[in-house]
Formats: sequence, C-alpha cells, structure tokens
Amino acid sequence: MFNIDKLHDLACKEGRDTYVDPISGFHVMTSNALLKQGSCCGNGCRHCPYGHINVVIKKLDIPKA
Repeated sequence: MFNIDKLHDLACKEGRDTYVDPISGFHVMTSNALLKQGSCCGNGCRHCPYGHINVVIKKLDIPKA
C-alpha cells in the first residue's frame, strides 16, 4: 500500500510540482505547485494549501419520500 503523504512529502523535498498517484496514474499537484498559483482554484485539489476556500459544495437533489 502506498502512503500518499509520503509521496507528497518526497515530491516537495525534491522540488517537484507533481507526483503520480499510484492507484489512478494521474499526476497530482503538490502544495508547493499550488502555492505558486496564488489562490485556491476551487477544484478541490488534494493538497490545497488554501484550505479549499473557493470550493463550492453542491447539495444533492434527493426527492423526499
């Protein structure tokens, strides 16, 4: 089992902006890369250093029984 926190920490120590998620194969941006953006983009990034301040949570439209 891979530890996401360890992968993220290693990428940050090495100065990389991304690392590969071992399960999905997607490139994940590090908090260092996200800091370069200057603000939260609202996409719910895994390592958001801005506390997901611009992420909008949509309510599910569940019909009442």
